[in-house]
Amino acid sequence: MKGADVKKSSLSDLVYCIRCCMPETQEGISFDDMGICTACQSSEQKIHIDWVEREKILRNILEKAKSVAGNNYDCIVPISGGKDSVYQLHVLVNVYGMKPLAVTFSHNWYSETGEYNLQNALKEFSVDHLLFTPNRDLVNRIAKKSISAIGDACWHCHAGIGAFSLQAAVGFNIPLLIWGESIAETSGRASYKNLVHTFDRDYFTKVSAKRTPSEMVCEEISEKDVHPFNPPSVDDIEKAGVWGLHLGDYIFWDEERQTEFIVDKFGWKETEMEGHIKGYKSAECIMAGVHDFACYLKRGYGRATFQACVDVRAGLMTREEGIKLAREIESQRPGALDYYLKVTGMTEETFYNTLKELRGQKLLDVEVPVLEKLKPNLEKTVPFFEQLIQKHRNRKDPREES
Repeated sequence: MKGADVKKSSLSDLVYCIRCCMPETQEGISFDDMGICTACQSSEQKIHIDWVEREKILRNILEKAKSVAGNNYDCIVPISGGKDSVYQLHVLVNVYGMKPLAVTFSHNWYSETGEYNLQNALKEFSVDHLLFTPNRDLVNRIAKKSISAIGDACWHCHAGIGAFSLQAAVGFNIPLLIWGESIAETSGRASYKNLVHTFDRDYFTKVSAKRTPSEMVCEEISEKDVHPFNPPSVDDIEKAGVWGLHLGDYIFWDEERQTEFIVDKFGWKETEMEGHIKGYKSAECIMAGVHDFACYLKRGYGRATFQACVDVRAGLMTREEGIKLAREIESQRPGALDYYLKVTGMTEETFYNTLKELRGQKLLDVEVPVLEKLKPNLEKTVPFFEQLIQKHRNRKDPREES
């Protein structure tokens, strides 16, 4: 039979968790004897954890951190202005009376909503803030390399968040780093009984970046370019006593309720997100749709599947409804892909072919449909800084207009 006559399989032919919408192509997924995935197992474990006892452990950790800090900052909180980091600031500042140093590694792709949420959080919680922004030309070159290196456009963000937080911890002699959601929450890569990865120097390399800075060096990217993405040495980290924790391992984590809370209490804003069912995940980034679309192209699912799984586990929709809805949303080509192709100089054909080559064995003969986006995204898929530059570059001096 000729290759052209061979009928390709569909996404429906993959093996899925019998409870939720997650397919067998998810990174690190495993199923128990009943066909239940790690994330569903973890959601059951979560119900049986003694969160009162866990909170007592957290309280003791934080009290000790305050006593050791003296006049220095009590901890570092890496923030993007997203829902999790804003809730982290609320818990640490308002509930436990901590004085954190907030640190941000800017991915350089902030949306207008994201910029508002970040600045609003700094105002609401009156925290000192340290921001690092890599130059835009470098971000564009790394984003191009990132597709073939790790299968998404965001290596600089994955690596930068971890490295810059550790650099600040060592530089300011602040031992405790506090993150938000537990890796066991919904990622499917760990459960509450088996966290797999605990926080250390290489946590973000293992969990998301996948490549070290040196491994990103190529004809267009030098060792000097990626130097800011190198975390401090093991010796420096150990000398400063740096370690980290996730609040979600100590307090019951409910992103829906927490989002409702920060919207109502602090004026945090959701927005329309490409490839998502919800409007709160990665609301600070215009490139989230490209990140999740890349996952869909190489693994057959994207962010909408994660969000549908959460609602299925909560009994808000059936498994069949979740799979159908996720496929309708994830298959749409994101508008932000136009911006990505423009700044990287990559052709759309190369983008698709590169991700196709990264598919696992189980997706090689599977048809992964791509549809045109039904309507433009309500949130502009161009970074807010570019919108500002465009708006003000040719404006007249206001004194000339008065």
